[in-house]
Order: sequence, then structure tokens, then C-alpha cells
Amino acid sequence: MIGRRIDSPVGPLTLRVTDAGARQVKFDGRLPAEVEAGEHPLLDQLERELREYFAGTRTEFTVPLDPVGTEFQLRVWERLRAIPFGQTMSYGELAEAVGSVARAVGGANGSNHLAIVIPCHRVVARDGSLHGFGGGRAVKRWLVDHESPQAGLF
Repeated sequence: MIGRRIDSPVGPLTLRVTDAGARQVKFDGRLPAEVEAGEHPLLDQLERELREYFAGTRTEFTVPLDPVGTEFQLRVWERLRAIPFGQTMSYGELAEAVGSVARAVGGANGSNHLAIVIPCHRVVARDGSLHGFGGGRAVKRWLVDHESPQAGLF
């Protein structure tokens, strides 16, 4: 795996890719010892698309993904990718969409290693409040507001 650290409006991010696609967008900005820092076209694409997202010029990611998870997690993450930019879905709605329960989809969200690209920040409590996010509640608020500043729903 090849990786790099980038700065972003929500703090430092760690990006990692394989030859198959993006494997990680993590909020700590540290490269683990087993990850080689280097150059790779998919790493460049991932960084470019994230920068465009933060600049407000990208609403969908096209970089190939290479997530690792259980069959259930992969199903949840695929459904997360279908939540349109600027919209949210409750944990209950997500659970219903994948034929499960809210607690299980919450666990799958928490195991998402491709933050922002697989938009788990778009999942909120039934009442619209923000809960549980690997980057912290303030980062989740920033991402939701960044995508729908005119909504004022939260």
C-alpha cells in the first residue's frame, strides 16, 4: 500500500491506496509504519478529488475504491454511496434499506475506512441530530454543513 498525509479543512488526513483503488481516508493524518509513502496515480486522484470536494467543486467521487470488510459492511457502504450529496438518511432508514437494524448499520458505519468518500457522515439520528463519527462530532457537523449550507436543518 502507498499512502500520504494531506492537510484539509477538517484536519490532517491519511490517504492510502492499493493498485486496485482507494483503501483509506483516515482523520489522524499519520502514516502507519507498514505503509510506504510514495507516488501512485490513484493516490494522486484521491487527493485531487478530496481537494475538489473541500473546494466545493466536487459532489461525487470517481476514484476506484478497494474497501476491505465483511459482506454486510460492504453492502452498507455501497448504500451509503447512494445517499446524494447534501442529503442525509437516518440510521433507521439505512437499516431498512439494507434489511438490518440501526445498531448493525451504526457498527458498519464505524468500520468505514474511507471517510468522506464513502459518506457515513450523511447518516444521522432519526431526529436529525449528529451522533457517532470517527472524525468527531464537530467534523461531522462541518461536512454536513459543507454539503448543505442552505438547508439549516441541523
